[in-house]
Order: sequence, then structure tokens, then C-alpha cells
Amino acid sequence: MKAILVANPKGGAGKTTLAVNLAGWLAARGDAVNLLDLDRQKSASKWLARRPAHLPAIGIAGEDKQKADWLVIDSPAGLHGKNLDHAVRLVARVLVPIAPSLFDIQASQDFLEALAAEKKVRHGKIDVGVVGMRMAPRTRAAVTLEQYLHRIELPVVAFLHETQQYVNAAFEGKTLFDLPPHLTHAERESWAPLTDWLSR
Repeated sequence: MKAILVANPKGGAGKTTLAVNLAGWLAARGDAVNLLDLDRQKSASKWLARRPAHLPAIGIAGEDKQKADWLVIDSPAGLHGKNLDHAVRLVARVLVPIAPSLFDIQASQDFLEALAAEKKVRHGKIDVGVVGMRMAPRTRAAVTLEQYLHRIELPVVAFLHETQQYVNAAFEGKTLFDLPPHLTHAERESWAPLTDWLSR
């Protein structure tokens, strides 16, 4: 089983939105996927309870008995120190969502530098990618983020632009990838670099 950690120490960065839509993409392509919700608010678990039974299944880690191909971990805000070290040891990839503001970028710097310094990351055993949430490419926020990440040699793997599709889908227990493709063409295009990165 391959595990992906979605993490950022700051609340409101888009961790749960990224985690559930990532699980939805994996399920939609036919993979068996479990979701582990470590956030105190349990937003991902509450969303999963609303998910219609006819959609591609997403299991709950620890409850679902079927063997999963993937585990997506929605981590709590403030993940650091020994808890971060332990989480990183369990996964093959880490995705760090960052919102489009100077304050969010600054708040994530220590976390990103700690990730880049992890032994398994430095030795290429874990891939770390940053996702610009609600952020369009070539904006000031995007350029600032890319310049900073270039210094610590971490890639921006995608910019996911702001759209109500995520909000509307979540109300129904759905993801972007459960909605009709003709309604989500632009959003799916913004996901393509991320899904390519995950498929390597």
C-alpha cells in the first residue's frame, strides 16, 4: 500500500479539500483507497459519511477491512517535531497545500524546511510536493512561492485555482472527480500536473 500525507502546520490551508479530492481521484480511476482523518475537527470523516453509496468507494482506515492500494492521510494543523518524523516514516509522498497569501507562505516556511531536511527526503526515498491552493499560476503569490521553494529545492507540483466546484461537491459527499467532466474541465486540467506527479 502506498501512503500519501497531506500536511501543513497552518489551519485553513486546504488540507482536507486536497485530501478528499485526492482520494476521489484515486477511487475514480479504480484504485482501492482508504482515508485516514487525523484532524481534530474530523471534517473528512463527516464528509465521507455523506458520500453516496453508488460512487466509487473510499474506505475509512482502521474500519474498512478490504486491502487498499492507497492510504491518504489528512493531518492535523500544527504537525511538527516527533509527530512529523513519525508520519514521514509511514509514507512515500508528502503533499503540502499552501493558500495564496504572504502570511500562509511565511507560516509554512519552517515546516517546509523541516521536511526538506528529513533524512528520507534528502535521500530521495520520499517525494515532497507543494500545491498552491486557490492560486493561479503567474500571480504574485505563485511567483513568490516558487522563488522560495527553489531555494530549498522543493517543487510546486500544481496550482489549483479557486472554484465553487469543490464546495458544491463537498456538500453532496462528492469530489471533483465525481462530477461530470464537461462541468469540471478547467478544474481537471489544473489537477493534471499533480496527477502526473503522483503517477510517476
